[in-house]
Amino acid sequence: MDPNAIWYGRHPLGLVLAPLSWLYCLVIQLRRLGYRKGWLASRRLPVPVVVVGNLTVGGTGKTPAVLALAGLLRARGRRPAIITRGYGSRRGGRGSAAPRRVPPDGEPADFGDEPVLLARRSGCPVVAGPDRVAAGALALARGDVDILLADDGLQHYRLARDIEIALVDGARGLGNGRCLPAGPLREPRGRLDTVDLVLTNGDGSGIDKDGGYRMRLVPGEAVNLRNPSISAPIADFLGRPVFAVAAIGNPERFFAMLRGLGLEVEGRAYPDHYPFAPSDLAAWPPCAVLMTEKDAVKCKSFAGEDHWFLPVEAELDKAFVEAFFRKLEAQTHV
Repeated sequence: MDPNAIWYGRHPLGLVLAPLSWLYCLVIQLRRLGYRKGWLASRRLPVPVVVVGNLTVGGTGKTPAVLALAGLLRARGRRPAIITRGYGSRRGGRGSAAPRRVPPDGEPADFGDEPVLLARRSGCPVVAGPDRVAAGALALARGDVDILLADDGLQHYRLARDIEIALVDGARGLGNGRCLPAGPLREPRGRLDTVDLVLTNGDGSGIDKDGGYRMRLVPGEAVNLRNPSISAPIADFLGRPVFAVAAIGNPERFFAMLRGLGLEVEGRAYPDHYPFAPSDLAAWPPCAVLMTEKDAVKCKSFAGEDHWFLPVEAELDKAFVEAFFRKLEAQTHV
């Protein structure tokens, strides 16, 4: 059964699973208390650490937000590196896998789809690995990094952080407000009161804090997978069938964006970080296919001539940007 029906609706299983949710919340709160009291050790790295994460399972736009922040930092003369978990790689499971630098031409199967996308788009050093402390240390070993951006990792308390940014889906909010497995929350909703900045992606019923900072995803022109030098405005796809695929945390957001642009879209959702193969493409209809940029890095090597991805840029509130840099400048060791 699709858990979204439970997490974002009024399904009776939400009540049935509530006791497990309470137990999960208790364990999570005890773990966080252990780090706050020093019973569990956090490691502080010698540069500012900015964590961009979320409370809910599924996509909220963290990767575009990290790319936007990296660009803003570089524009102000900072030298950021990005550390990320590396979901979707062959070495992406939990354990002792050492962190690895991600080259822009890296294979998603080796490093994960999001790390490869970050390496290609950011112009920053990117390190992927399940241990954020080790990943940060490897990034700093370059000698030219003066700030770390952690893509996800809000719950990775072993890495001490200077600024926490929590993203909330503007349309779905926090769902039914329950923790896993009865709801989509990784931590109780009160955790939002402890982060530095809350950024709501899109309009809707998301959570506003610190003046209601907002982010919106702005689509660009479609880019051809087989020949990235070819791009096409969305207007070129109007009035003809379009098949859309998405293997992201919230596929419906992508499909809704396409329909909002006036496209006639049939959408097919895949599990997040799904490892596309040529056999998947063979099952798609013979028409224009649009996908996310994260999915495109996995399909490029076997894409058809009419397969395209739609890049998006995160547009951040000016007030959010000002608040972010005020907090960054306030750090005593910056």
